[in-house]
Amino acid sequence: MSRRLVAAAAAVGFVVHPAHAQEGAPRMEITRKADLKAVEGPAEYFTGRVTITGQFQREAPSRVGGAIVRFEPGARTAWHTHPLGQTLIVTEGVGWTQIEGGPRLEFQAGDMMWCPPEHKHWHGATTHGPMTHIAIQESLNGSPVTWMEHVTDEQYLGGLSPTGNGRQDDARP
Repeated sequence: MSRRLVAAAAAVGFVVHPAHAQEGAPRMEITRKADLKAVEGPAEYFTGRVTITGQFQREAPSRVGGAIVRFEPGARTAWHTHPLGQTLIVTEGVGWTQIEGGPRLEFQAGDMMWCPPEHKHWHGATTHGPMTHIAIQESLNGSPVTWMEHVTDEQYLGGLSPTGNGRQDDARP
């Protein structure tokens, strides 16, 4: 392998053959699926069964962190805020989310959501099936989230239409 090719690979962070790698050169980090740790979502922050897999927080100067979060039917977060906002990438199922004072909205696999900084909100699965999303947020002063009170059943089920699909546009006054 030419020195120019090794230097180019190292500059973009690729791991090259040890015989060609320079000491202290940047390396890509891959955590294999089999090595991802899964934990139950704490009852202090969630209602229902929630599994958090691969939770991470990158070292400074990065502020990004995230996890894969699976909500069983009826499971949801407590009300919370993120100091720098949060992106959710929905990978499975259908879910609901709501910003305090706003309508409950429905989302589904393939959707991406953005919750603006410091907006009190919740999200979770519908009553009909599980939902999984990848959550990505940044920390400010060492914290990516401020947890608050639990979402009541009345709040969670609020706006449910007679057909029970939960879509705000189908809700009856």
